[in-house]
Amino acid sequence: MNKIVNVNNIKIANHLPFALVAGPCQIESLDHSLFMAENIKKITDKYDIPFIFKSSYDKANRTSAKAERGAGIDTGLDILSQVKQQIGCPVLTDVHSEAQCAAVGEVVDVLQIPAFLCRQTDLLKAAAETGKVVKVKKGQFLAPWDMKNVYDKLAHFEAKGIILTDRGTSFGYNTLVSDMRGLEIMAENTGAPVFFDATHSVQQPGGIGAASGGQRQFVNLLARSAVAAGVAGLFIEVHQDPDNAPSDGPCMLKLENLDESLRILKQFDDLRKSLYNKV
Repeated sequence: MNKIVNVNNIKIANHLPFALVAGPCQIESLDHSLFMAENIKKITDKYDIPFIFKSSYDKANRTSAKAERGAGIDTGLDILSQVKQQIGCPVLTDVHSEAQCAAVGEVVDVLQIPAFLCRQTDLLKAAAETGKVVKVKKGQFLAPWDMKNVYDKLAHFEAKGIILTDRGTSFGYNTLVSDMRGLEIMAENTGAPVFFDATHSVQQPGGIGAASGGQRQFVNLLARSAVAAGVAGLFIEVHQDPDNAPSDGPCMLKLENLDESLRILKQFDDLRKSLYNKV
């Protein structure tokens, strides 16, 4: 059974047209966040794709202690609140500890649990208790069927809505691999909407020494594959100048290429869902 999760007026489910979670990896400034959200929304509106803006106030798992981590929780939440009000789209951000959840839940529409923290019971409980939708990424170290335990924890804590996300699986040093079977396995085991993170699936953790590398050229290939397999949504980080972004630049899609990417992905999704709904 495909469960429907409501994020404001957006209905998200594996059998429905895909939704897009997108934005720059980390919050850089109010002006930058508004610029990115406004431009992404123009494109998603053009193709009638439901859009949730994502950006992180703190990148707590950077490779180096010297790396930029973001605007901080207070400034970050204020910026996300203004994006929500001025652009008119739901907003999503990461939480890294149970202490952050209540404050974040006052502002955002979706709390995201990072992959490294997906088994942290107290964090899952605190996120569920906010009454907001919880989107949890599958750990790179987990099999897709292991995510049923994560889903069951959130359900036990009465999370309002649960979304699962695949972001690749560890496949050796500095390498991830995407197993498209996992998307269907997670959906079948839980009924939850399943997203595919096309950005972090091309990441090369620690691949350039003091920072993570990535293979941006494969973002569209993997996104198309996931949509063809059947997903409720995509997670794609986007930046107008990823080569000079403070984090995850090698993985992020260029804003100037987003329109063409979504045009094609929409066609893949329309075909997949039209065939799926006839079965």
